[in-house]
Amino acid sequence: MNHLRVIKVILVASVALFAGLVALNNITDYGSNFAFVQHVMSMDTTFEGNELRYRAINSPFLHNAFYWVIIATEAGVCVLCGLGAWKMWKAIDGDKKQFNIAKKLANTGLTLGIILWFTGFMTVGAEWFLMWQSPTWNGQAAAFKFIVILFFVLMFNNQNEPDY
Repeated sequence: MNHLRVIKVILVASVALFAGLVALNNITDYGSNFAFVQHVMSMDTTFEGNELRYRAINSPFLHNAFYWVIIATEAGVCVLCGLGAWKMWKAIDGDKKQFNIAKKLANTGLTLGIILWFTGFMTVGAEWFLMWQSPTWNGQAAAFKFIVILFFVLMFNNQNEPDY
């Protein structure tokens, strides 16, 4: 059994576990991270006199809708990476082509996670809603960690394997 393939399966499965726990936590303790989404979208803790506060969204319906999109995306990352890890595991002793085909769901899940945390949190949250200005409701550091981990797993998952 190729040890690099085993590592790839474990890393993808770990991302599935992580995303699943994040989604589960957001559902079972809805209020904690909902407050985060609400404050970021309301822009109520950005710099005083901010010229860009016209971007604020103060609708509880939209706060909940955005939060459910985030949770659904996290769950999607979990499912895609979990199924991807399973398919990769089943193809672990196959040839390179079979194993590469088995990576498709995992790659989709990893990319979806990067889109969520990069586009959703770093681009929309941090730049559009100016989350970076908030001393309390600033999730840039956590989002950056997730993006880097997902990107490294995606890159490692798609490295060519040696012929041994």
